[in-house]
Amino acid sequence: MSKSNASQRIPRAKGIDMATVYSPKECGKKARHLILPDFNQRIVDEFIAILGMREEFEEHHVPIPNKIVMYGPPGTGKTLTAFYMANLLELPLVLTRLDAIIHSHLGETGSNIRKIFDYADTFPCVLFLDEFDAIARTRDSNDEVKEMARAVNTLLQCLDDFGDKSIMMAATNLEKELDQAIWRRFDTKMTYSLPDFGRRQHYIEILLGDFRCEASALTEACDLLEGCSFADMEQIVLKAKRKTIIERQPLLRSHIKDSYDEYNPDLAKV
Repeated sequence: MSKSNASQRIPRAKGIDMATVYSPKECGKKARHLILPDFNQRIVDEFIAILGMREEFEEHHVPIPNKIVMYGPPGTGKTLTAFYMANLLELPLVLTRLDAIIHSHLGETGSNIRKIFDYADTFPCVLFLDEFDAIARTRDSNDEVKEMARAVNTLLQCLDDFGDKSIMMAATNLEKELDQAIWRRFDTKMTYSLPDFGRRQHYIEILLGDFRCEASALTEACDLLEGCSFADMEQIVLKAKRKTIIERQPLLRSHIKDSYDEYNPDLAKV
């Protein structure tokens, strides 16, 4: 299904579409820089293999997994993994807009959740809910409003009713905030962490490509960017590349350091 065709039927709220639909090709372009740790890559590979052996699993009465929850610090690849999965499965990605789904009127949030799940049930796709904690927050919290508690109940029903033609993926930076009943609905869990030295080096090499670079700049960047997420590293390296273009120089260690200081990543948040 093309992006334009799918968009004609996307449910709306607050005058805007509740989701954006990306084609598998578009998903592949967005995920081209994804670097997964080995344990997450194994989970993805096994997940894809199981989906390709559907008949054999059904023959043995073993359920097919189709719900993945991803959790960890922001900027570590959770959203890109959803695009990556959609591309591998050759399915469109339905990226929900929580600003449209969440509503202050009584019952509207639950109704919107139901609508987006019903929409995803009309064709095979990957339904992706980012910042999942916004609608899946624990109902035990004393300050939880009744409206959101009702929304969680609706979400639980939707997860239970979710068919096996599509894949449901969710991502959160606040996994401890999720309702425990929500956790139990997911058959696959993927945890994300900040990149180690090897993954930092790999990612920076991808970002630099054939860009002219001082020999020691890469090592400097790998050391300096310890504690940064992939998203932080991308912004810092892009800022450094802009400086080199302005100065018509190769990328130097000083460019990385100046860009880091200017960007000032908030490492405490992760």
